[in-house]
Amino acid sequence: MANNPIEEFNAYRSKMNEKLLADNNKIIKRIFNLDTNAFSEGVLPKKTKELLGLGNSLVLRCDDCVRYHLEECYKLNISKEEVVEAMSVSLLIGGTIVIPHLRRAFEYWEALEETKN
Repeated sequence: MANNPIEEFNAYRSKMNEKLLADNNKIIKRIFNLDTNAFSEGVLPKKTKELLGLGNSLVLRCDDCVRYHLEECYKLNISKEEVVEAMSVSLLIGGTIVIPHLRRAFEYWEALEETKN
């Protein structure tokens, strides 16, 4: 049976977040809280914020962050076309060094789409 990249990512992320937060470090807890609040509805809709998070994560070449924001975009019913257009801007800004991360982003999006079936 093939591994499910979405389940693996989320299981690891949850396990390690629990360990980080269990350490009860005030700075870590505040950063986590700030992150949660930054992506909630506000003047900018959550959809816009998630696309911004995706784009910034791609330029910064953080595959974990890209996966997280792709999943959030998927949950918000953002279309593949919107996601690809946002990532194309990030590719322009980040340059060709972003291409490997773009490949992995496409692969993860495909895995998300497969969860519908």
